[in-house]
Amino acid sequence: MNEIYFSNNYRDLCEQHGTGAGFQFEFSCSRCYDTWRSEFEPFRTGQAASWINKGVNAAWSLLGGSATNGISNAADGLAGASWGGGRDAAFQRAIANAQQHFHRCARCTHYVCGRCWNAAQGLCLGCAPDTAAEAQAAQQRGLNDAVTQNAYQHGQNQAQTFDVTAPRQLVCPQCNAETHGTPFCPGCGFRLARPPQCTSCHAEVPAESAFCPSCGTRR
Repeated sequence: MNEIYFSNNYRDLCEQHGTGAGFQFEFSCSRCYDTWRSEFEPFRTGQAASWINKGVNAAWSLLGGSATNGISNAADGLAGASWGGGRDAAFQRAIANAQQHFHRCARCTHYVCGRCWNAAQGLCLGCAPDTAAEAQAAQQRGLNDAVTQNAYQHGQNQAQTFDVTAPRQLVCPQCNAETHGTPFCPGCGFRLARPPQCTSCHAEVPAESAFCPSCGTRR
C-alpha cells in the first residue's frame, strides 16, 4: 500500500467512458483554494470501447441485436477491467507532479501553494503569517477601532440634545407609511406624535375616549 497524499483537497476529473475518456486530477491549496490540474492522460481502452459501440450501433440493422450486444459487452468489459489499475497509476503520477506545486505545513499538515508558503519558516502563511502584512493589518484594525470609538463618543454627545421623552409615531395612522420619528408624515403630511383633538373645542382627546372630555362632542 502506497501512502496517499492530498486526501482531502483533490478532485477526480477522470472519465471512464466516451471518446473523451481519460485521467485527470485537480488539486487545491488549503489556504487560498487556488487549483492546479494534472495533465490529461487519455484512457485509450475506454475511447476504443466508445468507438466500437458507435460502430456497432451504426451496423445494428446489418448484424442483428444479439451479435451487436455481444460485441458491445466485450468492449465495455475490456475497458472496465483495465480502468481501476490505469486510474491508480495515473493518480500516483499526478500526486508526484502535484508535490512540486504544493508544500506540506509541518504545523497544521495542510498542503498550500507557493504563494501561501512562508519559505523562511517552513510553514504555511496561516501558521506563520508575513510580518509586514500583519503589521499593516494591525495598523488598519487600530485605525478602525479608534474611529469607531470616536464615532461612539460623538453619538453620546449628540444624545444630550435628543429629547427622549417626546412621543413619536413610527407608522402614520392615516396612510400607514413609515415616519422614522418625524413630526409630520412624509407620505401624506399628517401631523404625528400628538393626541387627537376635539373637532369642536380643539381640546386633546385621550385615545381611549369616545367623547371629548371638555365639551362632550363625539369623536
